[in-house]
Amino acid sequence: QVQLVESGGGLVQPGGSLRLSCAASGSYFYAMGWYRQAPGKQRELVANITRGGTTNYADSVKGRFTISRDNAKNTVYLQMNSLKPEDSAVYYCNAKTFVRDYWGQGTQVTVSS
Repeated sequence: QVQLVESGGGLVQPGGSLRLSCAASGSYFYAMGWYRQAPGKQRELVANITRGGTTNYADSVKGRFTISRDNAKNTVYLQMNSLKPEDSAVYYCNAKTFVRDYWGQGTQVTVSS
């Protein structure tokens, strides 16, 4: 049974930092990553990373966010720096197998003064 357990969301001031974690279990995941969805908007890719370490970022977060992965722990991390109010959203962990995608329950990130 696949499980994704997310942690690390919260409230932060503009310019601040947060670190999200997602621990996955129950299958082989060739890629893991993070998506986000703000109210009234579609879910969008933030960043993802393959088991081999290839990364992909949304243009809006390049240079501010860093994704990393511990393959031994099946855990993916998203270090978010220089946060902006427009980064506020529910962030969802995504884990890809060769059959389907799996999603976490979501964690709220709010950037506000």
